[in-house]
Amino acid sequence: MVKIEREEDGKKGRFVIYDDGVFAGEMTYIWAGETKFIIDHTGIEQAFGGKGFGKLLVQEAVDFARKQGVKILPLCPFAKAEFDKNESFNDVRF
Repeated sequence: MVKIEREEDGKKGRFVIYDDGVFAGEMTYIWAGETKFIIDHTGIEQAFGGKGFGKLLVQEAVDFARKQGVKILPLCPFAKAEFDKNESFNDVRF
């Protein structure tokens, strides 16, 4: 079972993905003021590559941004590529 959790300290945070309880990867972000956050890194463990976990992390960040009413600046090359491919994310893109 795939599970995503969010950890945050108010300044920075990460979305962590687990597969059957095993750490599979993370996407880190840092807040830039109160209205946007910057995705600065996405990394999936090699053993979990090719399963679409990176895309799941980006989708989780987009859902979080929509719920919070904030924007995302995708600086991480992977996240930026996902935003470029998916016009439905434009509402939260900074």
